[in-house]
Order: sequence, then C-alpha cells, then structure tokens
Amino acid sequence: MKTAFTLYFTTILTGLALLCNAQNDSSKATRDSLTNSQLILTTRLLRENDSLQKADDEQKKQLQQQLLLISNDNDNRKKELQQKLSAFEQADSLKKVAARQRIIQLKATSKGIPVVPFRRDTLFYIYNKLGPLNPSDRAANIEHKLSQLADDPFFIPDSIKVIPNENNIDVTYNELVLLSVTNDDALWLDQEKEPVAQKYAAAVRNAIIQEKKDSSLQNVLVRIAWLLLIIVIFSAIVYGINRLFKRLRKRIVREKDRYFKGVKVKDYALLNQQKQIGIVFNVLRIVRIVAILFVFYITLPFVFSIFPWTKGIADKLINWTLSPIKSILVGFLHYLPKLLTIIVIYLITRYLVKLVNYLSEEVATGNLSLKGFYADWARPTGSGIKFLLYAFMFVVIFPYLPGSDSKIFQGVSVFLGILFSLGSSSAISNVIAGFVITYMRPFKIGDRVKIGEITGDVIEKNLLVTRLRTIKNEEITVPNASILSGHTINFTTSSKDLGLILHTTVTIGYEVPWKKVHEMLIKAAIETDGVMKDKPPFVLQTSLDDFAIAYEINVYTDHSHKMAVIYSDLHRHIIDEFNAAGIEIMSPHFIAHRDGNMTTVPAEYLPEDYQAPATKLKMEKD
Repeated sequence: MKTAFTLYFTTILTGLALLCNAQNDSSKATRDSLTNSQLILTTRLLRENDSLQKADDEQKKQLQQQLLLISNDNDNRKKELQQKLSAFEQADSLKKVAARQRIIQLKATSKGIPVVPFRRDTLFYIYNKLGPLNPSDRAANIEHKLSQLADDPFFIPDSIKVIPNENNIDVTYNELVLLSVTNDDALWLDQEKEPVAQKYAAAVRNAIIQEKKDSSLQNVLVRIAWLLLIIVIFSAIVYGINRLFKRLRKRIVREKDRYFKGVKVKDYALLNQQKQIGIVFNVLRIVRIVAILFVFYITLPFVFSIFPWTKGIADKLINWTLSPIKSILVGFLHYLPKLLTIIVIYLITRYLVKLVNYLSEEVATGNLSLKGFYADWARPTGSGIKFLLYAFMFVVIFPYLPGSDSKIFQGVSVFLGILFSLGSSSAISNVIAGFVITYMRPFKIGDRVKIGEITGDVIEKNLLVTRLRTIKNEEITVPNASILSGHTINFTTSSKDLGLILHTTVTIGYEVPWKKVHEMLIKAAIETDGVMKDKPPFVLQTSLDDFAIAYEINVYTDHSHKMAVIYSDLHRHIIDEFNAAGIEIMSPHFIAHRDGNMTTVPAEYLPEDYQAPATKLKMEKD
C-alpha cells in the first residue's frame, strides 16, 4: 500500500513538473519574441545617442583647441570662442540629461533575456544582437554551452579565460567560445567591456562548479533520502488525519442521542436525527479531503526544492495559489465603494417598500381613508408601486454590478431581455388586465359572478388570474385578459340594497284565468325561503304561445350566494300550488290530448273518483 502510494505521489509530481515545463516553454517563446523586438529598438537608440555624444565631444574639443591657438592680444576673438564654448557646454549638459533620462526609461521597460543554464538563479542578461543572433538566441546558445561544460567530467575551472578578439572580448574555455561581450553590451551596462567580461566569466565559473557539486552522486543520494523522508512524513500526516476523522465518526455514532435531537420548526420536523448525522458525516468528509489536499499542497514546494532543476516549480505553485487570491482581494477592495453604493441603494428601497406596505395595509383595513380611493385598491396599488421601486432600484444598481461594462455581460443581458419580452407577452397582458380590472372594480373577493359561461364565488384575484369556486366546489382559474375582453355579471353588487331579482317562467293553458295564475305564482314566491319580504314579488306575462300563456314570476332576494337553492325552492312551491289547484303546467310544450289519457297531475292531488276521459269516436254511415 505504501509503495503504491509513493508511486502515485511520484507520478503526480512528475506530471506537475512536465505541465509547468510545457507552460513555461510556451510562455517563454512568446515573451522572448516581444523582448527581442524591444531590445533591438532600444539598442538602436542607444547607438544613435552614443554617436551624437561622440560628435558633440569632438566639436567641443575643436573649440577648445581653437581657443588655445588664439594669441592673447586677440581678445575679441577669444571672448567670442569662450562664449560659444560656454553656450555649447550648457546645451550639451541639458542634452545629456534628457538623453540619460530617455535611456533610463528605455532600460526600465526593456528587460533583457536572462541566462539561466541550470534552472537556478539568473547569471546575467543579454540585451543585444550578435551578428544574425537575436538576444534570445544568444542566451540559449550560452546556456547550451554551459550545460556541455557541466557534463564534462574533466572540467577545469581555471580554463575559463577572458580573451580580446578584434572589437569584442570573448569568454572562452580552451578553444570553445562561451560568450562574447560587444561594445553594445558595455553600452547597455554603461561600463567598459573588460570588467563586464571578467564579471561574466566569474559567474559562469561559479555556476558550473555549483552544478557539478549538486549533481554528484553523494548529493543526489542525500536529496533522494530527503524526498523519501518527506513522503514518509506526508504519509504519516495523512494517516493521522484519516484516523482522527474515523474516531470522530465513531464518537458521533456512539453519542448521537446526546448531540443530535433533530431540528424542528414549530411542529414540522425539518431534520430528523439520521439526516443530521448524515449532514455532519458529509461535512467531515469534505473537511478531511480539504485537509489532505492542503497538506499535499504544502508538501509540494518542499519536494520540488530538493532538486535544483525543480526549484522553480515550487515558486510557480505558490504563485498559482497566491496570484488568484491576491487578484480576488484586490478586485474586492476596488469594488468595495461600488458595493457600499449598492447596499445604500438597496436599504433606501427596502425602507420605501416597508412604508408602502404600511400605508397600503392602513388603507385596506380602513384606518386611513383617502377621498376617491377605495380600500380594495390599496393592496394592488401597493404591489404595483413596490414593483416599480424594485425595477428602479435595479436600473440604478445595474452600472455598479461587476462586469456590467463588459460586452459579454451586456450581450447576455440583451439576450435575456429579448427572451423575457417574447416569452412573457401573455403574462404582461394579464398583468395589465389585472390592473385595469382592479380599478374598474367589477367584482370583489366573495362576490357571486358569472364570467362567460362560468358562475361562482370569487375566492382570489391577483395581477395574473382570478379564481372562482362554483356551487359544485370546483375551483376555476380565469386569466385576467379573458375577463377584460369578455363580459362579467355580478350577482352580489346590488343584492343588499336593491335586491337581486330571480325569475322563472311557466306556461299555463288558455283555459285557466290569468288572475288565478298570478295569485298562485305570488303565493308560491312568498312561501319560498330567502325571498325579501319587504319587496313583493310580481308576475309578467311574457308571451302568448300557440297552446299556452308564458308567465314569469319575479322575486327579490338579498342572498345572491343561495341562488340555486332559492330557485329550487321556488320551483317546488310552484309545482305544489298548481298541482293542488289541479292546473296543468304546460312547460315547456305539452299538447293536451285527453281522449283516453290520464292527466299529468300526480295521483295524490286528484279526487278519489277521478277517471280518465273516454276516447271519443265519431262514425259516419254511407
């Protein structure tokens, strides 16, 4: 198990090293290409400045020689040359200061190509071309040659020498030229070529000696031992973490009745004991994994710092972690003023919403009355004002949101806005209809209404829909847009004051006197429960049909919610009255053909000696 873990650990380290190297090579190639262009341009400017300075020095030298050749008796000419020399020196001094500042700026922005032969500290920097070789090519060539010397088992440090060669000074090892110091190199460093070459030679000599020392077998074995020790320590820490969390789990199971008693909100059991234990176990599992990953991450820099060729990876790992954290903290600090602005805007809006809620409730409950403003308008109006407040808050806050100035953020916002506008057209029409219905006041909660073909009591109305409960206890949802586009009958509005008129029609034959029919219908209406006693019923003769007269009985009621019961009771009393009087109700259409047929009056209402009339036949003799 331990061997497998060690192999796994080593594989991860190797993968990280390869990943770091691949990323470094890719970024290094791009960076070097830009640096080469900057260095070549800066070197050209340095050369031009150096040439101008040399020309100025030559001109100054000529003026000084002319001044020495003038005789003492020629004071005017001597004075004239002294003035020219003084003016030239003054102008030259200002020119040198400006040029010097320009060179300092260029050097600050133009970083050289570092020479890092063994992936350790930088030995020196290359700033200039040498023939066809760019600065990056020169640096890579020097690193390659130094690596060859480090692999030479017969390397002699004293064989690294500084030798002049025409206009350059070479740093050589026997017959191999390691690098050359040119006039441009010295110009960049503002030094002479000789001390620069000596400095480079010493740096190369020390770097190779240190590399050979680090690459010795004894040193490698010591580093491997350190690596194994770190792996053992890491394994022991991980084992200890696993043991610790395992004991915590056992203790939780052992003392679950003591620490976990469930979570209840009023009478609802939000979490029982088993769910609580499961949540705690999941949290412990996550904490254990985070702890192991943290220890692993802390261990990596120690592992990579053991071997010289992996020291840079440790810095990269630390930088990968600290850079995002630093960016997040810096971004948060920069965003903090905007965040405070958003909080202030939200708090102001929140308190305005509370004020609107308070005023709407006061108006709705009747504690506050406004002339021309109905109490049932209060809550819908408050909802509309709150929506406008939140919409205005979002519009004001939007520019302060992170990424609000980003093209992607703006594009997504426009896309979502288009989707919302296309997908919510019916919802918006219902909302607008809901506002219109609210202020039209065609009905209130509890009213008995008829919307289209639906009759029921209003149990809910909001900005989108209105819900009705029929007399069969069916809940029907009606969109507000369909209510606004159709007609609505309210049975409750005038029932308390004027009384709702319920009416039904019966047809009675022409042989029955109309006055008697009126008396029986009014008597049946008076005996009906739910009919207003202070408003007498009345009868209308609505039509004279082919076989009967249509009589309409009208009654007043203030119980609009009992319409069905009142109609049923009224019909029952009408049937009883006419049956008791022996009068046939011809509704809807009944053709009286009595020859040999029984009457339609029920038997209990007929006299005991009633007999059906005989069939009448008329016979004619030829």
